[in-house]
Amino acid sequence: MAERLPILLAWSGGKDAAWTLHVLRQRDDVDVVGLLTTLTDHDQRVSMQGIRRTVLHAQARASGLPLIEAMIPARCTNEDYARAMAAALADAAQRWPGLRTMAFGDLFLDDVRAYRVQSLGKIGWDVLTPLFGADTGALARQMIDGGMRADLCCVDTQQLDARFAGHAFDRALLDALPTGTDPCGENGEFHTCVSAGPMFDAPLLLAQGDTELRDGRFAFTDYHL
Repeated sequence: MAERLPILLAWSGGKDAAWTLHVLRQRDDVDVVGLLTTLTDHDQRVSMQGIRRTVLHAQARASGLPLIEAMIPARCTNEDYARAMAAALADAAQRWPGLRTMAFGDLFLDDVRAYRVQSLGKIGWDVLTPLFGADTGALARQMIDGGMRADLCCVDTQQLDARFAGHAFDRALLDALPTGTDPCGENGEFHTCVSAGPMFDAPLLLAQGDTELRDGRFAFTDYHL
């Protein structure tokens, strides 16, 4: 039997990362050995999702995988991000000899994927995006029907009404989204926090907290254990 390729998965705590883990675990040629998350140093949360560090750790435990953290400043430049990622990947490569591939849950944004390929390629890493090019409407339904439970933890109010913040990622949401909104929020319309699914050993019992507007634009709904 051929040796499986070790994979490090970029983990945001959202549905695309979680579903990527599920998809990769269906394959017999790869082995996801760990998760990597970037957190803003001042609030210990994922930058765009706003997910708490404690929730991320609970998700990692439920997935049965170790979590590597890379801290970035609040006003993070590409250079800041690249430095933090390089340091975290160097640690990962030392921990898992032979690890040189990182997976992302990108869906169709070519420029984002190209940036990852270029920046990680400079430090000798390959990029894997198993969901890339998928029909996002079909993919959203597949996630929901596959048992994933997630909630909208961040809404860009310049693209989607703030009332969607805190809404479950379910078929009712897909039916309610305005025309032109990507069903998976790939254009940044919304971000999610995952609490259950086939990638977890057991569901997380998360409580929904307050919703607040930040930067005059993003409606964040807090979730906590």
